Amino acid sequence: MNGKWEGATKIIRAREILNEAITDLEGTPNLEIALRVYGHQSPITATFQDCDDTKLEVPFGPNNYQKIKNFIRIVEPKGTTPIARSLEASADDFPDANARNIIILITDGLEACDDFPCEAARKLKAKGINVTPFVVGLGIELKYLNDFNCIGRVYEASSLESFRKVMKSVISDALLNTTVQINLNDINNKPTETNTTVFLYEAGTNNLKYTFMHTMNFRGKPDTLTIIDPEMRYDMVVNTLPRVYKKNIEIKKHQHNIIPADCPQGSLITRIKGPTKTSKVKVRVSQHGKSITLNVQDLEQAQKYIVGSYDLEILTPPRIYRKDVKVNQSSFTYIDIPGSGQLSYRCYQPIVGQVFINDNAGQDQWVCDFDSEKLTDIFYLQPGKYKIVYRLKSAVSTDYTSIKEFSIISGENTSINL
Repeated sequence: MNGKWEGATKIIRAREILNEAITDLEGTPNLEIALRVYGHQSPITATFQDCDDTKLEVPFGPNNYQKIKNFIRIVEPKGTTPIARSLEASADDFPDANARNIIILITDGLEACDDFPCEAARKLKAKGINVTPFVVGLGIELKYLNDFNCIGRVYEASSLESFRKVMKSVISDALLNTTVQINLNDINNKPTETNTTVFLYEAGTNNLKYTFMHTMNFRGKPDTLTIIDPEMRYDMVVNTLPRVYKKNIEIKKHQHNIIPADCPQGSLITRIKGPTKTSKVKVRVSQHGKSITLNVQDLEQAQKYIVGSYDLEILTPPRIYRKDVKVNQSSFTYIDIPGSGQLSYRCYQPIVGQVFINDNAGQDQWVCDFDSEKLTDIFYLQPGKYKIVYRLKSAVSTDYTSIKEFSIISGENTSINL
């Protein structure tokens, strides 16, 4: 705990957060707390570490909050990390085996003695002491936290702010024992979807109560939430494309609540096939048969959507339409389009003009207008047969209308003088 962390030593930061947590607990009915400390009595040397250095410094009792604060303020880390022996010794710290007994273990390191924390946890259960510790890893790399899985529920405190949130979460969980797990289910009803923002509103209102990014914990399961107030019902919005809604959710007190939502997703990507002069193209996506724009994404960008059918409007000149495109679970759906060619024109007097493409039905379809203030310009067009209809801007008769035909080939330049 002497290591540097968040601009100070870990012990200094731990004192700050523990002082806040204990203050928040003051006045809680039917609650007693105690403090056991390890690695604070015998200094560790190159040849010795005291694996019995663990002591109940402040026993359970009413209104002993200030005593614990006072001890935390003066205790200094000196020795080793006898986690297993501390857990085993804590079994005798509780005065009432019939109470709801809770251990919160805060450590910045792994077991340093010859004992095994998993075995200590097993011995606690063998003695009939039903305690599942909350383990808070203070600045421990995530990969090492797996070593504590057998002890209890593990929380990562990688920063000062996350330490503060973890302590609030753990204490809330310990006192209320009301937890929530949101399962974003795939097409097989498995909670594999994640990495999307979830809103929880007070049911029937626009009163947003909670906002969080859905996360999988280090076990690969949806992370457990302990901050949700069970006194109200909620409307949930999962910010997938399109959004998924769940209304009037009830949170049951003093139990683990699982809220499932069907959010199967796959990815859609539009890409260029062959040579091109530009890839700066937007793609408008809507649900099949619906006119409302769901998203506008870039060419070559992979974007997740709820499994289903979509209509695409690819904003090339001329535009390309793809109807009833299927998005499948955990798959990439690729839409290939031809590469563009480049049209450059030059004129010696201002003109007004329009560009048309001859479509598959042999009809001329409008593509774009010329800027009558420019004497030269560049357009990136899809391959095909085109014509320009134009006249001098200053002309006062339709007799001055001219037509210029040309072709565009992917990846090639076409230059025209008008």
